[in-house]
Amino acid sequence: MSLVARHLEQAGIPTVVVGSARDIVEQCGVPRFLFTDFPLGNPCGAPYDVAMQSAIVEMALELVESAKAPRTTVQTPFRWRNDDWRRDFMRVDGEDIDELRRLGDERRAEQAASHRG
Repeated sequence: MSLVARHLEQAGIPTVVVGSARDIVEQCGVPRFLFTDFPLGNPCGAPYDVAMQSAIVEMALELVESAKAPRTTVQTPFRWRNDDWRRDFMRVDGEDIDELRRLGDERRAEQAASHRG
């Protein structure tokens, strides 16, 4: 997405990237970045939290107008429901490795079947 934003900007179309992977997005050098310190896949807020999602979208639109310099990053003031997600994010341990392996195998089989038509 970051590279698409840079391409659009070169064509004169203003962009704002809303995301959670701050180090990656900033490394790509996007013109405007609204950072949400949330688990990956949730850059616009918690599921079903319409008020939070609306506020984040509003902040993104305001950033288009307010950014004074290239590579501007603004962090939202919101917090995830709790910070336990940091401890558990992408954790694989002995208790769940077999189940995760099974789910991965099922997913790959489904993808292969859908590609065959």
